[in-house]
Amino acid sequence: MRAIEISQPGGPEVLRLSERPLPQAGVGEVLLRVRAFGVNRPDALQRRGLYPPPAGASDIPGLEVCGEIVSGDLDGTDLQMGQLVCALLTGGGYAEYCVAPAGQCLPLPAGLSPEQGAALPETLFTVWHNVFERGQLQAGQTLFVQGGSSGIGTAAIQLAVAAGARVIATAGSADKCAACTHLGAELAINYHDQDFVDAVLSHTAQRGVDVVLDMVAGSYIAREQRCLAEDGRLVVIAVQGGLQAEIDAGLLMRKRQTLTGSTLRNRSVAFKSAIARTLREKVWPWIEQGQVRPVVDTIFAAEQIVHAHQRMEQGQHIGKLVLRWV
Repeated sequence: MRAIEISQPGGPEVLRLSERPLPQAGVGEVLLRVRAFGVNRPDALQRRGLYPPPAGASDIPGLEVCGEIVSGDLDGTDLQMGQLVCALLTGGGYAEYCVAPAGQCLPLPAGLSPEQGAALPETLFTVWHNVFERGQLQAGQTLFVQGGSSGIGTAAIQLAVAAGARVIATAGSADKCAACTHLGAELAINYHDQDFVDAVLSHTAQRGVDVVLDMVAGSYIAREQRCLAEDGRLVVIAVQGGLQAEIDAGLLMRKRQTLTGSTLRNRSVAFKSAIARTLREKVWPWIEQGQVRPVVDTIFAAEQIVHAHQRMEQGQHIGKLVLRWV
């Protein structure tokens, strides 16, 4: 099969097409013929040598695909051979074939293309677990999303609105802010022009928000604490602003704040399969009803992987970058 491998740690140019043996599905796994796959920032970190795959995972990057089940173990599932599914992986998605745990596969929602389906798993698994399970967002509450025009951000806005919550988001340009409000955010803050703490507190009449979804960390943490309402929850899912952060312990205590975070890649198949079951029950109906739709910025041919990573690092895209095998 054709696959895209990392020839050495470095920039987008180190990604190259190669030939690899066909992987073999084991117990509880299926072999997928990949139609399309998504690009995510952890892929770029792995490419740079900063995010090694977990033990036993493929060294081929790629955390989400849409593909056709061609073989494997379907016992205990309602999946079928030949079915198109969206799958969350620990690696191996940048290839014509990949192995996925059957429990982490979800049917391609009706009305979506494989390219749209490939944009779903990483964002939806991440958002559901962090916003709704760890962050405990409820209808009527307010979510503050840092980076609302990203793949994660566009999914978080839509899921929160579908669940009956209010949303405030940040983005880095007027076009990106417009995309956030189009998706349902009631306020989009251009962080180049406004201080997000002042904007959030002004918009909420100084109350603050119930949940912050943070992809920056670093110096943002203390500022986000000031955005939280009493009993607010701050959930960190990425550290683009740095690993080290200061917190205001007094504010943490006075407002009974919760600071938490997570990564999904190294969690167990059972854990991620449980999220998949919840997504199918709660979110798949929203997708099929048109309340939630994948936001795809650009679709590339798989051979254009270097261009896709370059676009991601330029930071001009809105939503997801997807590649397809042709």
